[in-house]
Amino acid sequence: MSKLVSIQDFSNEEKVELLDGLGYGSDGVFVLSLDGEQFLDKYTDEPIRLDNMFIYPGSVIILDNNPLSIDSFLEEYGDVL
Repeated sequence: MSKLVSIQDFSNEEKVELLDGLGYGSDGVFVLSLDGEQFLDKYTDEPIRLDNMFIYPGSVIILDNNPLSIDSFLEEYGDVL
């Protein structure tokens, strides 16, 4: 049975470990792609900060934790969730 876990209270080190396990990286401030570039939010095209990232449960979809990104994601994928 899966369980939802908030990463809001994770330390930066724990967030970096989580990202590493998902195939991403971090420079300590931003989420980085495999090639070391800042990973951009799909909907806002802005770099995703480590302290403001949202990982959709059961996926490796990483977004910025802002209403526009989350609403856009749910609008796009809501019928398959």
